[in-house]
Parts: sequence; C-alpha cells; structure tokens
Amino acid sequence: MSKETDRLIEVMARLRNPDGGCPWDLEQTFDTIAPYTIEEAYEVADAIGQGDRGALKEELGDLLLQVVYHARMAEEEAAFAFEDVARGIADKMVRRHPHVFGDATVADAEAQTASWEAQKAAERAAAGGAQQRTLDGVPLGMPALTRAEKLTRRAARVGFDWPDADQVFDKMAEEIAELRHEIAEGAPRARLEDELGDLLFCVANLARHLKVDPEHALRAANAKFERRFRAVEDSFASEGRGIADASLDAMEERWQRVKMDES
Repeated sequence: MSKETDRLIEVMARLRNPDGGCPWDLEQTFDTIAPYTIEEAYEVADAIGQGDRGALKEELGDLLLQVVYHARMAEEEAAFAFEDVARGIADKMVRRHPHVFGDATVADAEAQTASWEAQKAAERAAAGGAQQRTLDGVPLGMPALTRAEKLTRRAARVGFDWPDADQVFDKMAEEIAELRHEIAEGAPRARLEDELGDLLFCVANLARHLKVDPEHALRAANAKFERRFRAVEDSFASEGRGIADASLDAMEERWQRVKMDES
C-alpha cells in the first residue's frame, strides 16, 4: 500500500486505541457508523453533480475514512483488516473482467453486465450458497426510488416486463385514475399512500425504460426547483417585498419569467 494509505490506517488505529484514543471514536460500532457511511456516499454524489473537483477530492477522502473505520473495527474483532478488503475487491474485479485480465471477449457494455451477473451466480454456487430468487440481494437501505428501478430491472431479466415505454404510460394513467378515485372517495391516508406508492413505482419503471436514472432525475428536478424558487424570492426582495406577501398569480408570473430567462 502507499505511504499515505498506511498513514490513514495508522491514524484510525490511534483514534481507536483505548490507551489515549478519542473517546467518541472508541464508542462507535458498525451500527452507529453506518449512517455516516451512507451520508458520505451522498456527499460524493453531490460533489460530482456540482462538478466541483476540489469538493470531490475531500468527499472521497471522507468516504475512504469510512472504509478504514469499518475495517479497523473488524480488525479489532480479528475478523478481517483493510488489506483483506483491498485484496478481496481487487481479486473480484480481475475475476469479473475476464475480457480484460483473461482471454474472454464481450461485445459491449450490455454483454458485460450479463457476464457480471453470470460471474456473481457462479461465485455463489461455488461458495455453496443457497440459490437466490430473482429479487434477492437488492438492499433495503437503498433510496426507495433507486430500489424500485432496480427491482423492475431484476424482474425484467426473467421476462416480467412491459415491452416498451408506451405500456408503462398506460399503466401510469391507470394508477393516476385509481389515485384520483381514492381521493374523490375520501379514502384514508393508508389507501392514498398505497395508490401513490404504486404511481411512484410506475414512474421508476418508466425511468428504466427510458434509460434514465430516476434518482438523478429527481435530484436535478429538486435543484432546478430550488434555483428557480430562490430567483423568484430574490426578485420580490429586490423590490423590498416578501414572497409570502405576494399573491399566487404574482408568484406564478415571476416563476414563468425565471423559466424564460433560463431558456
């Protein structure tokens, strides 16, 4: 390993040392650190979305710290160490890319995805693991929209899928109609939640058919809304007015003006 990687591992070992280490770090467990690991991964994605390479370098460091943290706690249990983690992932990459590190060939990225899944299945079989069902192994901790897209992708592998996006649109129209019906009937919140969930799941399925990452699309929509709303708010502030004092028509007029300025 590099000198800086060794140094980071030593820093973490010092923080976790009962003799003079950090009290906070010493109290942490896999369960308490896991939320920080997820948070750091999101911050990496945010830095990428912003195109900020300086922030990306910093956030990747924070994420790497999470890997070192978990590995250190595992080493304290004599389970494994950071070197084992690095060796394992390097071996896996070589094994799952026989077209790069061996004599196999793949036609394109789609063929490589199929090869990757076949390699995973072979590894499970070699390890004597139980045969997985189609939807097994999709992490519950994923963002719901991303998980919905992945579930539909898994189902599609065995042929359970709409033939094209047109049928997904038809299904969306059906789900919208069902939701409107429940609203008109004064249905309880549980029924509305159920129907709205079906609609959101359908949207994730549509995103897959369109080859669009639904999580990325929604993040972009959030950023766009934030940017435009702030511009509307600032336009009222420049006139010495608060946005809360403006009428909905006035806000809508400013909103449309902001949209035109962006186009």
